[in-house]
Amino acid sequence: DEFISSPPRKTVRFGGTLTEILLKYEKGDTTDFELLKHQLSDPDIKDAQIINWLHEFRASVAYLTKELGQLVNILLKLPWLRRSREVVEEYLGFLGNLVSAQTVHLRPCLRMIVAHFVPPRITIREDDVDISDSDDDDENISANFDTCHRALQTVARYVPSTPQFLMPILVEFFPFINKSERTLECYVHNLLRVTVYLPTLRLQILELIIERLLKLDVSTPQQDIEDAEETANNCASEEKSTEEGLFDMEEDEDRKGNKVVSATTERMAHPLAERLDVLMTILFSYIRDVCHVDGKLDISNTKDLYRDLVSVFDKLILPTHASCHVQYFMFYICSFKLGLAEAFLDHLWKKLQDPNNPSVIRQTAGSYIGSFLARAKFIPIVTVKACLDLLVNWLHKYIDNQDKGANAYCDVALHGPFYSTCQAVFYTLIFRHKQLLDGNLRKGLSYLQSLNFERIVMCQLNPLKICIPSVVNLFAAITRKYQLVFCYTIIERNNRQLIPVVRSGTGGDLVQTCTNPLDSFFPFDPYILKRSKKTIDPMYRFWEELSAEDLENLKKPIKKGTSEDEDDDFLKGETPQNDGVVEIAPNSYESNTRSPVSSIGSPADCYVPYPL
Repeated sequence: DEFISSPPRKTVRFGGTLTEILLKYEKGDTTDFELLKHQLSDPDIKDAQIINWLHEFRASVAYLTKELGQLVNILLKLPWLRRSREVVEEYLGFLGNLVSAQTVHLRPCLRMIVAHFVPPRITIREDDVDISDSDDDDENISANFDTCHRALQTVARYVPSTPQFLMPILVEFFPFINKSERTLECYVHNLLRVTVYLPTLRLQILELIIERLLKLDVSTPQQDIEDAEETANNCASEEKSTEEGLFDMEEDEDRKGNKVVSATTERMAHPLAERLDVLMTILFSYIRDVCHVDGKLDISNTKDLYRDLVSVFDKLILPTHASCHVQYFMFYICSFKLGLAEAFLDHLWKKLQDPNNPSVIRQTAGSYIGSFLARAKFIPIVTVKACLDLLVNWLHKYIDNQDKGANAYCDVALHGPFYSTCQAVFYTLIFRHKQLLDGNLRKGLSYLQSLNFERIVMCQLNPLKICIPSVVNLFAAITRKYQLVFCYTIIERNNRQLIPVVRSGTGGDLVQTCTNPLDSFFPFDPYILKRSKKTIDPMYRFWEELSAEDLENLKKPIKKGTSEDEDDDFLKGETPQNDGVVEIAPNSYESNTRSPVSSIGSPADCYVPYPL
């Protein structure tokens, strides 16, 4: 207040007062006006000059009409952010006066502020050629961002309609995905900060960010990421072996080298995956910070954010096929409270069973239910059983309705949601069967028998023919072991019907059989982005490869009539120490072949031989 009320410092300037210059301009005398524009555009303009001019402009905003847009644009280009505190405060005051008196300049003001949401570029030229163009690593960049948000809040305070004008500008200024990680990181971070003081924009901003993340995600298939990592690891190993052969490193140098290696191992080898990893880390941090106040979960904040995220999930994630990582924002927020996980499952269940939804959406909802139940450590077995009851009852009713109809035959186009639900049930059983049987084998077996898998497997719709073979093989092995249903006769019959055909017209090449007619995928397959996976891993259920003994056990059915004690002995041998570790995982990326060697958590698919 003292500064604003104090008289401006004397500075060297030309022409009369600002008001006189603007009045002359209105009468057609542009000499002083052009001189004014020249002085304001001077790259060497001093702080005192900026303050002096801004002080006059604040008193003359009534003259800054639409016709003087060119002059206002020059004012908006003034280098005010990296100036003294006095310049910053005077400029913020000028912005407030300008937008309150002349709302016609609201958009240019907002564009100027949003343009500062990314680090400035430093370009070094030699002989008219750019030899360096990189982000400016200014140590004051964080303070500059704080000032930008102060400016935006100032404008929003004076113009209540700011949010509706701001959103299109935020969309327009979003950096392209080939921009540097630093640029994308700063912009997304600043967008999320806007949601704190302009909460009406939160849903739209989350939609914008997640839409761009999805574009990154689908542009980087998991196979490409793993190939890039494998290549980078091989190169690093070769370099390391070469160095070890040439040099004997000193102890202190060795310590430095270890630091460098640990820093580089945090980076993703694939450039788009690296950008996605950085942005997913920011999104997870935002979700955590919004939902927790002083380290404790705030139920009200969490519910509000959950509603927004579910809305984005429905609009963007569900219709997107085979995204690998972005959908984990739902996995993460659901881990905060069981009620959220159950609400998410209920939401997916309603999508699945609603015949008014497109078939592809219903099928994807089924994939999400199965993958979520299988992979989320935070979902207790009682919730798994409740979901299995819902899904299996729906399957039996579907069979009741179809068995006597004209469409009672195997056809993905007709019965896609049914097959997707079957696969979700099979997949869940493969992952969670040990927990379902844990503690009391007899009671667990009784529950599984009550699900009547035999009727589902034997029905005319033939789900074993449509589901991914790796899921079918493991489901068959487990259900045979516990004598729930014998699937192999049907599998063999299906395989005979799927004998590959040889083309005669194109040189006799083999036509591959489709092993994934549903075109389904497991949305919560292992998360492989290095930084952000640290957030997901503690709540994620991984697979481990089957040992030879486990494979043998799967081929041996249990004996009927075992006593309680024998049951317990059996369970002691069968239950792993870590509840979160099961054996091998069916893989949706290479459903009937081996999965990528470096696919952590989803190793090669298991082939359980048919019993003779």
